[in-house]
Amino acid sequence: MTARPLTVVIAPDSFKGSLTSVEVATALRDGWLRARPDDSILLAPLADGGEGTLVAIEAAGGWEWQKTRASDPIGRPVEARWLRSVDGLRAVVELAEASGLSRLAAGERDPIGATTLGTGEVLRAALDAGVEHVTLGIGGSATNDGGAGILRALGADIEDGRVDLSGLDSRLAQTDLRIACDVTNPLLGPRGAAATYGPQKGATPEHVAELDRRLARYADVLEAAAGRRERDTPGAGAAGGTGFGLLALKDRFRSLELVPGVELVMADVGLDAKLREANLVITGEGRIDEQTAYGKTALGVARRAEGAGVPCFAVGGGVTPEGIEALAAVGCVAVPVVERPQSVEEAIAAGSEPVVRCGERIARLISTGEKIAG
Repeated sequence: MTARPLTVVIAPDSFKGSLTSVEVATALRDGWLRARPDDSILLAPLADGGEGTLVAIEAAGGWEWQKTRASDPIGRPVEARWLRSVDGLRAVVELAEASGLSRLAAGERDPIGATTLGTGEVLRAALDAGVEHVTLGIGGSATNDGGAGILRALGADIEDGRVDLSGLDSRLAQTDLRIACDVTNPLLGPRGAAATYGPQKGATPEHVAELDRRLARYADVLEAAAGRRERDTPGAGAAGGTGFGLLALKDRFRSLELVPGVELVMADVGLDAKLREANLVITGEGRIDEQTAYGKTALGVARRAEGAGVPCFAVGGGVTPEGIEALAAVGCVAVPVVERPQSVEEAIAAGSEPVVRCGERIARLISTGEKIAG
């Protein structure tokens, strides 16, 4: 019996520390086509707003790479990439490109002095290019400056104890800004930017206390200048307070909103349109576990698939009973990539081939099901 050709959407996140979402999607496709070469495969690699967001969105098509000279977190010149749509009206900017922790060696981390200025320079370049709709992913930052560097690049005058917004770029009033933000931390306090994320950027306990004091003083003057209180808004603490700095400028933009990162990227890669064509969707991420229930990529895709009435599989480098349960609640079947007991280091070293074989196994499982049904 000849198998009925299917349309399969492959929409995974990256396997952190191992494979990008594009590499995971490609590996699953290659494995699937080994078993079912006549099927149509639609790739929709995803990301959560951190590093890898640009690559995932560019892979969906309709975008052109741009490069801008900008400052890294400690002021060195770098070339930062961003995306512009082929119609010239939309841009995708990744904070990590200019202001990311990955720009610094461990000994270069500067939790007090690191700045988001470079990200602001990229945003300004997008405005110079005529862009009106900007998507900004703010994951992976090296900074704790409350977004002050971005504001300076956009024309704000910020000195110790004083903020003047009169020089802000007037083009912001014709700009829509969507910020990919997957955290709900406020700016200050035990759940704030400094306490929660400062240590991973090199902050000692003394640094954390000093950063919290600095951010509190900054919040006082920025909120007074902007006429908005945003320090307690969920997501204000994201990216070392970058969420707060931009939220304070909400009235200066045509529109500004914080959006869960995976939701934003799913929109930009056109996932819903692809699901309307699909007979099956495959998602996945490095680990499917208890955290999956709190809105990780696999769950987000599984919910979209369920809403579209499309069966869904989720592959994971590691899969736990809690992760299986979280996905089963929305009709998604979790499938582990690992083929034998091994350490995380061994799994990473194995590269993409186990993912290829996983894609092939799922395809053969579908073919077996068709034979049983037929």
